[in-house]
Amino acid sequence: MEEHVTRFLTRLRSNMYEDFLRKVPLFADLPDEDLIHLCQMTGEVRLSPGQVLFYEGSLADTAYILYQGKVEIVKNVDGREVFIDLKDEPGTVIGEMALLEEFTRLATVRARDNACLLSLTHNQVHELLNRSPTAAKIMLHTLTGRWRAIEAHVRHNEKMAQLGMLTAGIAHELNNPVTAVWRSAAQLQTSLNHSEQARIALERLPLTAVQQERVTALAQHIQATAAQPPALDALTRGDSEAEVENWLDAHAINNAWVLAPALVTLRLTPTQLDELAATFAPEQMPALLNWVEAACTAHTLLTEIGQGAARIADIVRALKSYVYLDQAPIQNVNVHEGLDNTLVILRQKLEPGITVRREYAAHIPTISAYASELNQVWTNILDNAADALNGQGTITIRTRQEEKDIVIEIEDNGPGIPSEIMAKLFDPFFTTKPPGKGTGLGLNIAYNIVQKHHGEITVVSAPGQTVFQVYLPLNIG
Repeated sequence: MEEHVTRFLTRLRSNMYEDFLRKVPLFADLPDEDLIHLCQMTGEVRLSPGQVLFYEGSLADTAYILYQGKVEIVKNVDGREVFIDLKDEPGTVIGEMALLEEFTRLATVRARDNACLLSLTHNQVHELLNRSPTAAKIMLHTLTGRWRAIEAHVRHNEKMAQLGMLTAGIAHELNNPVTAVWRSAAQLQTSLNHSEQARIALERLPLTAVQQERVTALAQHIQATAAQPPALDALTRGDSEAEVENWLDAHAINNAWVLAPALVTLRLTPTQLDELAATFAPEQMPALLNWVEAACTAHTLLTEIGQGAARIADIVRALKSYVYLDQAPIQNVNVHEGLDNTLVILRQKLEPGITVRREYAAHIPTISAYASELNQVWTNILDNAADALNGQGTITIRTRQEEKDIVIEIEDNGPGIPSEIMAKLFDPFFTTKPPGKGTGLGLNIAYNIVQKHHGEITVVSAPGQTVFQVYLPLNIG
């Protein structure tokens, strides 16, 4: 009895879905026998709102046909959930790309409201394709269209995410010099007031011609030394300041702890202070040294402001060169400048534990190129190298000329790339990173840009050495 009921329910469900599947383009031209067979093979999946059909990164073993309801497709890009599409048209095929390609899911699919889908396993789909050449042709057309749509959408989001990363890096790089300039400027006002009072106190002293000459020489020494202060380690500076403080205390000069750091910065040792004491009277020394400290502090702050402003200018200049603002797309490009500008832009990503070595050819000609696009190549390769090193290691950049090509090599001493995935390295969406950590488009973008320049990009890898080689013709015309 149960067997008859099962057959009846199966036939009833088959009849219910037969008309539905006949309207699905993928199955519309199937012979009646194949369509009935397909109806008998399909399973049924019902989802409640928010329930996941499958996750990005999971193994593909089933394709689905939307019967009723709505499902949304989302993808994790660098920790952000990116909406890809909403499917609400009955008959929409979902999951056929990963199923046919036999790899992991490229996105997550979940129900927007109550949904019902028909399921076809991997083996059932292959049986269908073997029985019906028409279904195989339509499936290929569907696969190609879906692949292009998703690639275009994710490529756009990849570029926006990369722009966000670069913007964050630039903001981080600008923050340090901007903060230094702001802090030094705030301190400078107080320092200038103190310096002015110390100068007035010094001028009130009855100085001889010899003493005036010594003050003038000290002023010149202060200005020159503040521009290039001595590079002293903490231990050496601490010992030197202690010696100077002892000298000041021995000569009954107040505020020794305030004066000592500036005197050490000016390289004034106890011996040189003895020479000053021989030129100036004991009652003159406090006013003289207060002026020296105040002038040194003011000039040091001015130097810090100049250095901060110069750093800001360097970053802005690198950014403008990186994107080649207000310049024609094709131009003569200095490859070394492009690499250096990219390193500035990626400074935040290249952590303190990563050493970058430049082994540039001494004389290398400019090349005709799409400059801003070419910098994307260096960005993607260097970004991958930094990820591979995980904060510790060495990146070496080499350049040379081979006949009519410029060769750029970017090497890292990370763990290397497994040989079994080397052939897929430049494929779109292929990534070894976990879901949400990468889209698999970085190297594909780099590959396409190099191809656009009629060049070639290759990679060789072994544990401890991965080398990307980019060959670019001198002229792409």
